[in-house]
Amino acid sequence: MNLPLGTGTIDVELPECDVTVADPSGAEPVDVREAAAAALADPHGPPLADHVEPADDVAIVVTDLTRSVPDDLLLEALLEELADCGVDRERVTVVVGLGLHRPMTDAELEEMLGPHADLAVNHDPTAVVEVGTVDGRPVELGEPVAAADTVLSTGVVEPHQYAGFSGGAKTVVIGAGSESLIRYTHGPEVLSREGVRLGRIDGNPFRKILDRAGDLAGVDFSLNLTHGPGGVLGVSAGDHRAVVSELADVARDALSVPVSPDDEYDAVVAGVGAPKDANLYQATRAATYVALGDRNPLREEGRLVVPAALPEGVGEGTGEQRFYDRLRTASDADSLYREMLEGYEPGAQRAFVVARVLREHEVYVTNSATPTVVEECLLRAEPTVSEAVPAGSEVLVVPDALNTLLVDSDSVAVGPDSDESTELVDDD
Repeated sequence: MNLPLGTGTIDVELPECDVTVADPSGAEPVDVREAAAAALADPHGPPLADHVEPADDVAIVVTDLTRSVPDDLLLEALLEELADCGVDRERVTVVVGLGLHRPMTDAELEEMLGPHADLAVNHDPTAVVEVGTVDGRPVELGEPVAAADTVLSTGVVEPHQYAGFSGGAKTVVIGAGSESLIRYTHGPEVLSREGVRLGRIDGNPFRKILDRAGDLAGVDFSLNLTHGPGGVLGVSAGDHRAVVSELADVARDALSVPVSPDDEYDAVVAGVGAPKDANLYQATRAATYVALGDRNPLREEGRLVVPAALPEGVGEGTGEQRFYDRLRTASDADSLYREMLEGYEPGAQRAFVVARVLREHEVYVTNSATPTVVEECLLRAEPTVSEAVPAGSEVLVVPDALNTLLVDSDSVAVGPDSDESTELVDDD
């Protein structure tokens, strides 16, 4: 079978194992330009024209290179709509929502945004303005966003470990915010609350905090998409809450794979691919999405195997370095988890959830350019997937782990079309 690695694929053979493949059914992909135009013409709530005046300074917050989003197409659609509203291009600032990730280079901005790269600035999380408080914590925005008369956002609604699904207000309040809100939302007090779970937005306290912060930030209008194995599945525009709700439903229907309570595996091979396997910080999402999702398919002491290229090693941003420092200085996963329950710096939350998984399962990272970094972080490195999976294992392969929701089959409604939705396929 072929699994993603970087921008290419690798051929994986497990001839001595009993292999099952988790393949979401996906849905028919859409043309992004056409779908964006249709979404802008029929948004959730008032149209963009009702939110902007010709003399307004406009900030459009976009995602960075850690997200696989055709931001150039979404941005182009917004710029055309703004032009129709009488807003000159010179009044628009495109803010790259980095959060605590590293700044993008000029070459990366050009590749991502094409002819609109000249409008872009990297978010500076140290140059922020407070716009209100949520739960007594300040909500702070980068200066270009705080100073804007109108705030717009692009982004992707995809499964997210804490928010349930990303997108909406998150692009602005986390991507163009400060350490303050990241420290609070990504800290153990919030992450341990009931309802903070991959694939859930209703009743999710993390998501509610982001949405309330988005109201304070004045997120006027969002243009988001969702995607699956076959491409972009839908585009939605307008009110940030409604946009996330609509696209989360589309994604959930396309990406869910029911797993029976009777099915347990010795190993799960979780594919990642670019851009998320550029560094270890992002690539470990594959392991935590599987083990901490709706249905963990692993047996007790089962292992997770993640093929990841890791050309950037652990990652270069502030968050990535904090993640690295926590893991490489820990003696074991259990003591690290207990220590981090008392608190940690923003960015280190990924070490917290990785430690949580490592208390139950070993995690192997294969095919990487930086196996030494992997071993420093309480993980195991192997050259290939086959060397990380013992012969005779029952194996579940999830080719696109970040875009697959493993769900308990007992909680999935069974109807006449259930056999066409998602399935586990034996690979002989």
